[in-house]
Amino acid sequence: MPKSLPLLNSDFTIGALSIKKLTLLGFTLVALPLVLALIYSTMQVNLMSKQSAQAIFSVVALTKVNRELNENQLKLERYASQFIVLKDVELKVDYLAQEVQILALVNDNLAVYKDERLAQLSHNFSSIITKVHELITTKSIDDNSLEFIQNQFVSLTEVSRQIHLRSDVLINNQADKIDKTAKQISGTMLISLLIIPMTLIIAGVFLYLITTPLKLLIAKIQSLEQGDFENEIKLKGFPEVREIADALEIMRLRLHALELQKSSFIRHISHELKTPLAAIREGTELLYDNSVGELNDEQQEVCYIIKESVNRLQRLIEDLLNFNIVLDSTSLQDREKIALQPLFENVLADHKLDIKRKKLEIIQMVEEVIIYSNAKQLKVVLDNILSNAIKYSSDQGTIGIYSEFKNKQLQLSIVDNGPGINPDIKEKVFDAFYQGQAPENSQIKGSGLGLTIVKELLMRLNGEISIQSKQYNNKGTRVQITLPRAQRMGEE
Repeated sequence: MPKSLPLLNSDFTIGALSIKKLTLLGFTLVALPLVLALIYSTMQVNLMSKQSAQAIFSVVALTKVNRELNENQLKLERYASQFIVLKDVELKVDYLAQEVQILALVNDNLAVYKDERLAQLSHNFSSIITKVHELITTKSIDDNSLEFIQNQFVSLTEVSRQIHLRSDVLINNQADKIDKTAKQISGTMLISLLIIPMTLIIAGVFLYLITTPLKLLIAKIQSLEQGDFENEIKLKGFPEVREIADALEIMRLRLHALELQKSSFIRHISHELKTPLAAIREGTELLYDNSVGELNDEQQEVCYIIKESVNRLQRLIEDLLNFNIVLDSTSLQDREKIALQPLFENVLADHKLDIKRKKLEIIQMVEEVIIYSNAKQLKVVLDNILSNAIKYSSDQGTIGIYSEFKNKQLQLSIVDNGPGINPDIKEKVFDAFYQGQAPENSQIKGSGLGLTIVKELLMRLNGEISIQSKQYNNKGTRVQITLPRAQRMGEE
């Protein structure tokens, strides 16, 4: 078990906030950049839309002005030429009316675009019209007037052409402006995408701030689950976390007190039972060995029953003491480097006589594996599982011991060829003091605490146990345990 866990910094001002407020703050900080980016993008798109609409209107208006200018210029030239030749007053009136219209078109419509070059061309156009107007309105029209008029309209056509060219330039400028704006908006959109990783970073920071104290709480709860009642539970951070930590600390103190009371009770009651039991056992041994006089057959049988019952009672008391020792939280703190094979050989040596008496064959296929665990508790686990396998194996049977290494976890299986376990009692075998039906002529007596101790220790060592029974010709039992923090011999 780890001695301590990292705590939140007490000077961390965010810790003064509640989880609810911190969540709201995190959501706001994540959503705000996205909302601002959306608003800015919307404004840019709206601006581009307005500029595009203005550009389209300008293009249409310029195109219309140039078309009407060409049409009115042709009419103006025709009226002027006809008036010079025919000197018809109505043609003069038509000319003057057309002149007013074309001057309004040039001076008013082209002036809207506020272009210096276009304004200069409009001025030149008006100057030529003025010269023609002076000739049309004077009374000194002669044969040279027609040539003069034609020359002026040639100049007017050139000015019209330059106006048209300048209009094309303005139209192209509008198109370039729209294209530039579109590129700027596209660039802005791409830059706005940088907000996404920024918001993810902000979300990650707040996720870390929220989940870190919760993980610490989970670690503390798991330590309680594994029986660590020694270390004080004190966390700093959110008010909710502190409240839960305070509640867990109260629960830890109560559990610790109960654990101490339980251990003390078991130690005292076991000690009190062992003292008179020792006297009973010695007296029974003396009677059974005929040390105080010969016994008849019936007395010898009764004495044998008493002797066996006393031995079983002594074994039960010793198992209770062992049960108390292995569940003592202070004995589960150390982690040491354990070689699996020597540990198993030690366990097998302890059961050598039982194995020899039943003439069992032990098949070992165990890898050379290193486990970081508690040697004392691991030995108790292996001893209890092997003891059950020997107890329920038939005479001259086999017991297989197999290991498999996966993802730095050791899977160890002990398989016997006994009668197996009925499905109805499969889950009950882990209950304290529960004993299944003993095999016939079995000289190995149990207390019903073996698998209870095994399951409790494996839970505290972060291991697992599973039982599969009657898989081989409706016989046999496979007990498999999984242990973490394992590696093959020689690996780093």
